[in-house]
Amino acid sequence: MKFSPVIFSVIALGLASFAQAAGKPNIIILYADDLGYGDVGCYGATTVHTPHIDRLAREGLRFTDGHAAAATCTPSRYALLTGEYAWRKPGTGVLPGDAALIIDPQRTTLPSMLQKAGYATCAIGKWHLGLGDKGGLDWNGDIKPGPKEIGFDYSFIMPATGDRVPCVYLENGRVANLDPKDPIQVNYQHKIGDEPTGKENPELLKMLYSHGHDMTIVNGISRIGWMTGGKAARWNDETLADTLAKKAIGFIEQHKDQPFFLYFAAHDIHVPRVPNPRFAGKTPLGPRGDVIDQVDDTFGQVLAALDRLKLADNTIVILSSDNGPVIDDGYKDQAVEKLDGHKPAGPLRGGKYTAWEGGTREPFIVRWPGHVKPGVSDALVCQVDFLASFAALTNQSLPADAAPDSFNVMPALLGESKTGRDVLIEQGGPMAVRQGLWKLIIAQKAPPKKVTLEDNDRPVRDTGAGGSLQLFNLAEDLAETKNVADQQAEKVKELSDLLTKARADGRTR
Repeated sequence: MKFSPVIFSVIALGLASFAQAAGKPNIIILYADDLGYGDVGCYGATTVHTPHIDRLAREGLRFTDGHAAAATCTPSRYALLTGEYAWRKPGTGVLPGDAALIIDPQRTTLPSMLQKAGYATCAIGKWHLGLGDKGGLDWNGDIKPGPKEIGFDYSFIMPATGDRVPCVYLENGRVANLDPKDPIQVNYQHKIGDEPTGKENPELLKMLYSHGHDMTIVNGISRIGWMTGGKAARWNDETLADTLAKKAIGFIEQHKDQPFFLYFAAHDIHVPRVPNPRFAGKTPLGPRGDVIDQVDDTFGQVLAALDRLKLADNTIVILSSDNGPVIDDGYKDQAVEKLDGHKPAGPLRGGKYTAWEGGTREPFIVRWPGHVKPGVSDALVCQVDFLASFAALTNQSLPADAAPDSFNVMPALLGESKTGRDVLIEQGGPMAVRQGLWKLIIAQKAPPKKVTLEDNDRPVRDTGAGGSLQLFNLAEDLAETKNVADQQAEKVKELSDLLTKARADGRTR
């Protein structure tokens, strides 16, 4: 049987398209907020139910030593998207809601690299990386630079966090549903307008604040910062999770016939914890437990869409969190009172804001049916490695100055190797260096902080700054209870030198 040149060309093009698709799996990052190592069932939780996350673990590879790059949100997100430790760049701490964009649009990012590889790219959910090229931007027109300028074709985001104004969604650089007759103003230095605040009008609150979070009231909850206007555009906390899931699924449906990258950064379980009525009261842990159930359902909706569209087999799904758990983080939501034996960090010490393992070691699961063998991995991996790893997977070359701290750990992510990176620098309060199962916390001396009346209401956090040098052997002491620095002077010097070199070189890759 002979093929005509036209028929042969059509078949060849079809085979080429098939080969291209097979070499370019869809990529989804399901990114929770403040979710602890022990907050989900597959990592030991028993008082909350996370069937969808547990399903990912059964069908994929569950990591026991997977990390965010920092113990707080903004620097973790910065590192994930840029492949650079955030501590290298001043101004990458936890940002106010009106901060300028902290990622240089000229640099290579995870989404911009995947764009060049032929992917449609999308950011949904919490952003918190700044917007515009200067602070105090105008919220009533085009807001840029932002997600588009660093590589996302489509975005539907919260500008900062749920507890910071402005409490509106941005779709492709404009406030969604904004009434031009009701312009938005935002200020983080002083009160503007005459809208009630939590401090002045606590009787209007449906959730009281415990510290801070006493400024403009939106949806019965007082926030950080002041805003006026934009009433038609303001989000509803109870429906926020479903709104984000719907947008994520819409993007998947629209791009089901081409390779796509979805960065889905959920708001949950960050404060304010305001579950949809169908989750309220479903756990014995109060609102914090309820929103753990809710974020599991949110991610489950995305997984169901992949199944419905028959995309699961050609989609890499990575689930993780931006930092470890926190209990009281500014609102009186019964998280402390109803903890009742639940261990948000599991066997780990510390959580959000700390240099202990509970600060950066996260739930970390990779699923790619037919490519990732289900099981458990002890490999040391970090979100800062996504850029170099996916560049390798998609045959993209990184510029010499790109992703200075990102390593190709794709063999570990796929379960082909039992080892990941050799050294990891963890950014908590103090800095910490991991080399294998050795960990050194290097506390930096700081001038004594002036204590204010408001500070008396803040929870005391065990950040890891209690000693200048603290060395732990995590193989024997996962909970970091026994400082062996005095007995291991050579190891202390070795790890200290690693951090010194990383700082001096400006890169580790």
